Amino acid sequence: MPERLSLKPGVTLYFARHGETEANCRYLFSGRKNTPLTARGREQAKAIGLALENELGPAPGIGFVASPLERARITMEIARETLELPREGYTTDARIEEINLGEWDQLTADEARARDPVLFVARAADKWNVHVPGGENYAEVAARAEDWVKSLGRDTFAVSHGAYTRILRGLFLGLSTTEMSALDEPQGVVFRVQCSDVAQLPGVGDALSNPKPIG
Repeated sequence: MPERLSLKPGVTLYFARHGETEANCRYLFSGRKNTPLTARGREQAKAIGLALENELGPAPGIGFVASPLERARITMEIARETLELPREGYTTDARIEEINLGEWDQLTADEARARDPVLFVARAADKWNVHVPGGENYAEVAARAEDWVKSLGRDTFAVSHGAYTRILRGLFLGLSTTEMSALDEPQGVVFRVQCSDVAQLPGVGDALSNPKPIG
């Protein structure tokens, strides 16, 4: 079981998953390959910005960082525009990229299972230790997440991905690896972390979605 993760004293982290994508609608494993935001995903990005504005006011003077993947960057840019900030003006960090899903990226669960039924079942039972072919396991993503969190020295808003933010929440909450793997992956919402305490900010509108997690 991983140790409970904590922010530096006085630092607040806000983070969100990118908006809905075409791959999410098709229930595909979605890792490093690009998949465009849907119209609903763009509305969710606006809802993320509005939730932050309700919490912090317009144009907050905090750090902004996104995964380098396009779906996270577009979500960040829409959220920043909603916050009355330039679409640019944020950084990217590969440490908050989505889990590398290797040979399974953009496959359905049935397609991945057909390639190696034994491995598929083994990974479903132990995502922490079992690798996707050519990809990462949860332990490797957690190591990236811990390194990133320890580097934060100011209040920050980050846009990342489903499996990554699930792992991040699990680390802050001190969950077992099984509990972590069972967490949801909501879109259109913002989580706030202070020390190790995780809270979801009040939602805005009806943009929330929670597609079935398969990563």
